Amino acid sequence: MMDHLEANSFIMIDGDIEAVWDALTNEDKLAKWYAPGSPWKIPKLQAGEKMLFTLMPNVHNNLKEKLPMSLTIEKVAHCREFSFKMDSHEMLISFVLEKEKHGVKVSTNMEGYDMSLANLKALVEGKEIPYS
Repeated sequence: MMDHLEANSFIMIDGDIEAVWDALTNEDKLAKWYAPGSPWKIPKLQAGEKMLFTLMPNVHNNLKEKLPMSLTIEKVAHCREFSFKMDSHEMLISFVLEKEKHGVKVSTNMEGYDMSLANLKALVEGKEIPYS
């Protein structure tokens, strides 16, 4: 179901698909698991709309100061797919949800997202965020 995208990372989450979707698309929850402490602004959750993500310096990156990034929402398919492009270099980031027998499978087309996905799992399952 990923169209032309190939999954590079995925995680199984023991939770409701609506809760996983909310964690993926709610700016306050995104700031808790996706580069924790880095704020998001999502004025309208709709394809073609702009979002702003500000990556804050932390132990996982080599930033000296905050790095604002403009993003454009590519696809919003409720409880199925949320994808967006980084405006600066046209990189597509996609998250796909699939309901399975023992929870929700969340796949991304990006490599190196294992820590973020572990954070997402912890947030939805009500556990402590492992990589902050």
